Order: sequence, then C-alpha cells, then structure tokens
Amino acid sequence: MTVNWAALTEAEPDFARTAEERFGAFTHHVLATLRKDGSPRTTGLEVRFLNGELWLGMMPDSLKALDLRRDPRFALQANPGEGQSMGGGDVRIAGRAIEVEDPALRAAYTEEAEPPESSEPFHLFRTELTEVVRTYVEDDKYLVVQIWQPGRPLRTIKRT
Repeated sequence: MTVNWAALTEAEPDFARTAEERFGAFTHHVLATLRKDGSPRTTGLEVRFLNGELWLGMMPDSLKALDLRRDPRFALQANPGEGQSMGGGDVRIAGRAIEVEDPALRAAYTEEAEPPESSEPFHLFRTELTEVVRTYVEDDKYLVVQIWQPGRPLRTIKRT
C-alpha cells in the first residue's frame, strides 16, 4: 500500500511536521535509486513539500531520473547536518516516485516552488510513500525509532 504525503500528515500530523522540519533544516539530501543492474545509486537531491505531496525535481536525463523511470522505488535520507548532533533525528523515507507529465501540474509546481531548473526542461516526480522512519536519541539514554507505514499506526521502539 502506498499513499502521498497528505495521508501521512492526516494520520500523524506531529510526526509529519517533524519529518518536514528535518528536511527543511538543510537544502541537500541523499536519494537512493536502483541502477539498470539492480545495484544502488546514491545522489544528492533537493526536495519540496507542497500541496500534500513530497516532490522530487531533477535535471533532464540525470541518471537518478532515468533510474526512477525504469524502477520507481526510492529511499530518501535527510541531510544529517554537521557534527554528530543529528538535531531532530535521522529521517528516512521510502516509496515510489511517479513522474509528472501533466503540463498544468508541472506549471503549478514551478510557480509555487520556483525550482532552479524551471527555466529548462526538468523531470518532476511526486512520491507515494511506503515507509517513513525517524531515529533519535532521547535523554542521552534511549535510541528511539519511530516507524510509520500506510494503514498502520505509528510504532515507537525504544532501546537502551
């Protein structure tokens, strides 16, 4: 089962807000895609949360865009930031990236987001989520892992 960002926001608003803030703390994040031979590829990427969707924009014919066209599965990790503090925790998102071809949707995205690639052709993908995970340290004592999957309540696991 996959859903868009709005479904997560509706089901777990605080968790979704925390994830958005984590991604908002830095501009560049790490996207993992699958190459033709099935091996992983990681690349840098900027993301946008707009109108209930998590959007991925890419330069024309970039390898990551070609990977997603061939196999839409992806994993996205928020930039951990400087040092070892991981302020706000580590957030990872997994799902499927669906390319947006509709000119009206692309124009609305470009108007709202003003992406640097908007003056040129670019690939635009909306995401369907399969899992969002946040890991952080609580009270310098517990490792806390929060896991959200569509159709399930948010699970929290604490380890010492």
